[in-house]
Amino acid sequence: MRWLRHVFSPSAHAVFPEASLERIARAIADGERQHGGQVMFAVESDLSLPMLWRGVDARQRAEHAFAVLRTWDTEANNGVLIYLLLADHAIEIVPDRGLSGRIEAGQWQQVCEHLRVQLGSGDREAAVLAAVAEVSQLLARHFPADPDRPRGNELPDRPQLLG
Repeated sequence: MRWLRHVFSPSAHAVFPEASLERIARAIADGERQHGGQVMFAVESDLSLPMLWRGVDARQRAEHAFAVLRTWDTEANNGVLIYLLLADHAIEIVPDRGLSGRIEAGQWQQVCEHLRVQLGSGDREAAVLAAVAEVSQLLARHFPADPDRPRGNELPDRPQLLG
């Protein structure tokens, strides 16, 4: 029963302690030096009972988080949200419209599958670090860093713990 998984889901703080969050933030910042995109990682322990009752799935929640976290709010519309819903063991990647036609859905799905396999090995931090690196490689192919045009950091590098 899905609602039981959500009620008894581990805390995102327990799964990703402070030191882990800082290492993930550094990996995002390091990756963003290689490309002109913006990467955000968000993790949520569980969904509320009203959301479960309405049948909200991980994709819907990821798209909502994409909007609420303003991942879309980048100059080149090239923000990417990597979303993890612990209770459902669900992974979603939500790219902004500036990436449409440049990076195929299958490539995002491949990152999700790699992350799923690595999460299964038990080292969640290493799995997320690898996913951040893989997303950064995809972005670097389509939005390479421009040394003549330094840019500011448009989205927070620190992982977002939702819920």
